[in-house]
Amino acid sequence: MNHGFVRVAAAVPAVKVADCKYNTEQIQSLLLQANNQGVEIVCFPELSITSYCCGDLFAQQLLLDEAEMQLINLMNFSRSMNIIAIVGMPVQYGGALLNCAVVMQKGKLLGIVPKTFLPNYKEFSEKRWFTSALDIPDGQVLICGQQVTVSANQLFRTPDCVFGIEICEDIWSPVPPSSKLALRGADIVFNLSADDDAVVKRRYLNNLLSIQSASCILGYVFSGSGFGESSQDVVFEGKGMIYESGNLLACEPEHTMEEILTIADMDVERLRIGRLTNTTFSSNTRLVKDEHFHLVDTANVMPPTFTLSRKFDPHPFAPTGEELKKRCDEIFAIQTEGLAKRVLHTNCETLVVGISGGIDSTLALLVCAKTFDKLHKSRRGIVGVTMPGFGTTDRTYTNAIRLMEQLGVTTREISINKACEQHFKDIGHDIHNHNVIYENSQARERTQILMDAANQMNGLVVGTGDLSELALGWATYNGDHMSMYDVNASVPKTLIKHLIKWVANEFFDELTKQTLDDIAETPISPELIPADEEGNIAQKTEDLVGPYELHDFFIYYTIRWGFRPSKIYLLAQIAFKGVYDDETIKKWITIFFQRFFAQQYKRSCLPDGPKVGSCSLSPRGDWHMPSDASAQAWLDECATL
Repeated sequence: MNHGFVRVAAAVPAVKVADCKYNTEQIQSLLLQANNQGVEIVCFPELSITSYCCGDLFAQQLLLDEAEMQLINLMNFSRSMNIIAIVGMPVQYGGALLNCAVVMQKGKLLGIVPKTFLPNYKEFSEKRWFTSALDIPDGQVLICGQQVTVSANQLFRTPDCVFGIEICEDIWSPVPPSSKLALRGADIVFNLSADDDAVVKRRYLNNLLSIQSASCILGYVFSGSGFGESSQDVVFEGKGMIYESGNLLACEPEHTMEEILTIADMDVERLRIGRLTNTTFSSNTRLVKDEHFHLVDTANVMPPTFTLSRKFDPHPFAPTGEELKKRCDEIFAIQTEGLAKRVLHTNCETLVVGISGGIDSTLALLVCAKTFDKLHKSRRGIVGVTMPGFGTTDRTYTNAIRLMEQLGVTTREISINKACEQHFKDIGHDIHNHNVIYENSQARERTQILMDAANQMNGLVVGTGDLSELALGWATYNGDHMSMYDVNASVPKTLIKHLIKWVANEFFDELTKQTLDDIAETPISPELIPADEEGNIAQKTEDLVGPYELHDFFIYYTIRWGFRPSKIYLLAQIAFKGVYDDETIKKWITIFFQRFFAQQYKRSCLPDGPKVGSCSLSPRGDWHMPSDASAQAWLDECATL
């Protein structure tokens, strides 16, 4: 199984202007390298057989005949290969000369795609030699002894993907051909380019390719002419860049004098799922419904042995460096703005938060503090309620009290021990039996206290549960599962520690930072089971439900991309290589899907909370799922891993 991945490449050979034989030899060398590395489709630069800078030599019949002769050599060279090659050359057609991309596989020409938009400004004079695809009818041409379709509206279908082609200036136009190709089903577009170098031009091009691939939910492979093109008035640095829906998968160093072979594994399945969920994309297909496109099937060859070379971030929700700081800034701003709107709308006087000394309640309290600062309200209107119970440790209790004092909020302490003991007597439960009744009664008692305290003070109970807990159902139904507004509802567990440390560095003094740092390093626990003999936390969440970094990885690829368990398992093997062995990943991905399906009923009745990222489980937002959906198909696949 290739799981929807297609290996593609942008190849940039060294060339000599107008030396078709030399150029073809360089193309053959890179073609062989790409084939040996399992590439399925490789793209070469614009006019790569002749070189781009031939000028008026394009009107010389010798050059045109040489180009066709070398195309024959390339076709023969490709006969024993499975790879699809896209090369650039001038093609004579109906009395016109076209700047074309030629698609070949196993010695057969599959199609010829002429350039649509010809630049004729500043350093470019293409209309002097070439005719636009807009000015010719679709048809066929006899070339290299084969009748081949000539049309800009061509799609090429392989067993794994559908691809289209545009040439250089086409992507710079207001409505690029790649937009239409995508709307007619192209998963990937290849661009054969002769993009010359200039100050900051590459940065602009990167943005252009990123935006086009993102707006079209498209894979985009760009191959730009490199070393050897004429330096008469411009310089060509060579560009090999591969984008996937806005993300740069691979590129080569700038200003290289070496040949370039940029390879990446494109996730076509991810692109198709992105289009399925984006109904705006499908609505736009009506714009091309009246245009005729030629669909060309390629040879149904046996793909090479699949070994995924692509890397995957084990923490997709938490980037690194400056990007992490930006993300924390954005998330915290969204949380505070959402809570501020809710405070103003409800006209509440206080915010009530249960403070445990753990990371979730800490983040919620920080959001409350910043929200009241923005609303120019006294932090004394924030009521932090610490509710020690049977499993509360000195470390978490001390941190809870210390944090509330340092933030200047109102502190209330209400022990739940006596209330729970009375409840156990009322229902006839043995207090020494530390089962689900023992645990859940504590969570519900705490929620009752918070709700009633909020009623006393015209307050709003701010929830603390996060995205990871919601996905796993790691919350007591109508206990910590419930609040009046949950600011953490779409924040994954792996981000919360980063958020706390970022907030500490941005807004607080050294003493508060020390408290926040210790909270961030405290083992995650609901503290519903008594501490061990040394007073340490005895109930560690990740020992029970698994590592949150694994579960957040599973959440991202399940919710955001809809991948099946076998594909997520493959990606996790790559992302966590050397951290978790295969059996450990299999164990926890199975538990993830078991819990994810079984606990949907809790997510079906969640309180409001702000969406902060690409994943949310709100039943009113991103995730609409019946509570009685069967997990059998997912669990069956997990069993085969």
